[in-house]
Amino acid sequence: MVECAIVAIIAYLIGSINFSVILSKKMAGFDVRDKGSGNAGTTNMLRSVGKKAAAITLVCDILKGVVSILIAILMNKIFPNSNGALLVQIAGVAVILGHTFPIFFKFKGGKGVATSLGVLIMSNWQIGLICLVFALILIILTQMVSVGSIAAAILYPVLTIFIPQNYIIPGNYIIYSIVLAVIIVFNHRENVKRLLSGTENRISLKGTK
Repeated sequence: MVECAIVAIIAYLIGSINFSVILSKKMAGFDVRDKGSGNAGTTNMLRSVGKKAAAITLVCDILKGVVSILIAILMNKIFPNSNGALLVQIAGVAVILGHTFPIFFKFKGGKGVATSLGVLIMSNWQIGLICLVFALILIILTQMVSVGSIAAAILYPVLTIFIPQNYIIPGNYIIYSIVLAVIIVFNHRENVKRLLSGTENRISLKGTK
């Protein structure tokens, strides 16, 4: 299973490239983890650095997921006897873990939502788009990114059960979807506490550059 190890390592390293930290230092002169919520992700970039930095971060983080899945697909072609679906799943989990615990940035990263979106859209475009629209609707209605992110993560395993087609490589993705959902919800544990106490931060585009 050499191909599995290769995919896991490459995907993890790709995930560990934290663009929010890199961009915040370059564009604003500080580490975004030292500002706002302390999270190295798009939402904190929006609050702490501005719209442009947040948009670039969002695109780059999504691309990390996309590229990791593409590498898994390539590896499946190089090793034709490999389990393609398993390679996709390993890549998806590894890149999100890399984003959350980046080896290049003292293992303190983001929550993996944007990277998960890239993984979902590449793994199954139909499920990815449904989760994206569902999350956006909730974010608009509640003005809380965490609500949309957590709800979409929970929706993912449900959709996996009812939409067995359109996977980039056919296979059983139910356990995989549950693992990804657990990672995202776990990464939002502080948000969950604030939601339950009614103190969760709301997002606003007003006042951002």
